[in-house]
Amino acid sequence: MTPQDSAVRRKVSLASAIGNFVEWFDSAAYAVMSATIAALFFPDYDKTAALLATWAIFAGGFVARPLGAAFFGRYGDRLGRNRMLALTVLTMSGATFLIGILPTYASWGMAAPILLFLLRCAQGFSTGGEYTGASAFIVEYAPDGRRARFAAAVPVTVGLASVAGSGVGFLITSTLTAEALQSWGWRVPFLLAAPLGVIGLYLRSKVEDTPVFRSLEQQDEVEPAPLREAVRRCGRQIATLFGYSITNAVGYYLMSSYMIAYMSEELGYTKSESQLTNVVSMLAYSVACVFAAMASDRFGRRPMLIAACAGFVLLPLPAFWLMGSGLAGAMLGTSLLAMLVSVIGTSNVPALVEMFPAKVRASGSAIGYTAAYVLFGGTAPFVATGLVSASGSAIAPAFYMVAIAAVSLVVVLTSFKETRGLRLDRGVDAAVPATRG
Repeated sequence: MTPQDSAVRRKVSLASAIGNFVEWFDSAAYAVMSATIAALFFPDYDKTAALLATWAIFAGGFVARPLGAAFFGRYGDRLGRNRMLALTVLTMSGATFLIGILPTYASWGMAAPILLFLLRCAQGFSTGGEYTGASAFIVEYAPDGRRARFAAAVPVTVGLASVAGSGVGFLITSTLTAEALQSWGWRVPFLLAAPLGVIGLYLRSKVEDTPVFRSLEQQDEVEPAPLREAVRRCGRQIATLFGYSITNAVGYYLMSSYMIAYMSEELGYTKSESQLTNVVSMLAYSVACVFAAMASDRFGRRPMLIAACAGFVLLPLPAFWLMGSGLAGAMLGTSLLAMLVSVIGTSNVPALVEMFPAKVRASGSAIGYTAAYVLFGGTAPFVATGLVSASGSAIAPAFYMVAIAAVSLVVVLTSFKETRGLRLDRGVDAAVPATRG
């Protein structure tokens, strides 16, 4: 690797990381302020009902993800990965900023939650192309044998964005009065989207597209209908990606988005304690991603995915028990789940890129990954809240996580073939079926 190659890859990593940070900080802002949003955007009839409605709108944002995945996947395969990523960060930051200036129920009545839902849909539309697009962009620049380590910038910045979002939330909730928090403090994380979005857009616009996509352009081999071709030629890869990504989705959104409200509403911790615990667990996640990525490059994607899914079958119940044992136990329990998410996430990023041939990579990976997050990730906080309410058991979400992980473990054992050594510039005809090997 020449010094010039190293400089280009550092620039690519920075552009991918910063843009991805912006995307997920914006998404984390909603989760961080979920309890406050419930009080401000819905009639004050029932606390649980308001929180469920808030999580329903959170899940509603995922409804637009399939449209975003289809649009941005096709965009990335036809016009380029870097152009797609510039558009995703612009869409996300704009929608989040508008949430920050949105009138509440007291001012606009039912128009307020309706507009909140529409802006969440705009966020979801953007996110539908961001994660897989950033993954393809950085992995297609990465040297062979170190793809997971380079790609770790994607999940690491997701974690750091959540840390930043929770950190801002902790600072706001611990320093402001309840009146100040409800009048203007809750808006601060959303308003930060504007300057962060400008930075992300600038960095991404300065990076040349990947060598893989430039080669497709030079050889006039850009696929005119990548979405249709991905579904037609790569159905097994899409189904396999979906099958194990559901654990990634549920694990991440229970760990990051749900835990703040769960600890304060169900376990009796203060909002500040809940925010602090989230910061600790997301820091553990971010650090663990680095080591999990190194292990993925050494041992392969399949062994790491098996280990992660097996861990999610065995450890959620002890983790949830720890959460109810005191603040130190809560930090340990949530950090345990966070490290499991890091193991599955750092292998999923390179795998979802490696599984698909170059011509349909952005489209194929976006379909499988996004479907898992729409059906299971976005609904995870809502399902968990409903399970606790219906069963009366504070550890009910753990059983849900175990059941999902068991399905993913079967999928990986029976349908996932090791992808670590596959060529990234291979054509559709050379696509390897996602079968066990």
